[in-house]
Amino acid sequence: QVQLVQSGGGLVQPGGSLRLSCVASGFIFSNYGMTWHRQAPGKKRELVGLSTDSGVTHYPEPVRGRFTIVREDAKNTVYLQMNNLESDDTAVYYCNVPHSPQGDVWGQGTQVTVSS
Repeated sequence: QVQLVQSGGGLVQPGGSLRLSCVASGFIFSNYGMTWHRQAPGKKRELVGLSTDSGVTHYPEPVRGRFTIVREDAKNTVYLQMNNLESDDTAVYYCNVPHSPQGDVWGQGTQVTVSS
């Protein structure tokens, strides 16, 4: 059973930092690319970054230079490090393995709120 379990998140002031974690199980983690998405109230879910199986990363413009994806294959874990957070970053964040042996699988989601 492919499973992604997230942790981290919470309330942070503008300009602050948070790190989200996503622990994978049920597949050979090191062989698969991983993504992070977010969904703000009333908006569509959007990509905030991806990591290939070899650790090459890509970020869309709104978060580039502020968000970093790091994978730790020995722990079957992928992290989303978020720095210099802005109010527009408030959303529920999801990790995702789009091409797992069981198809497209998502974590349970983690709330991030940026507010003073």
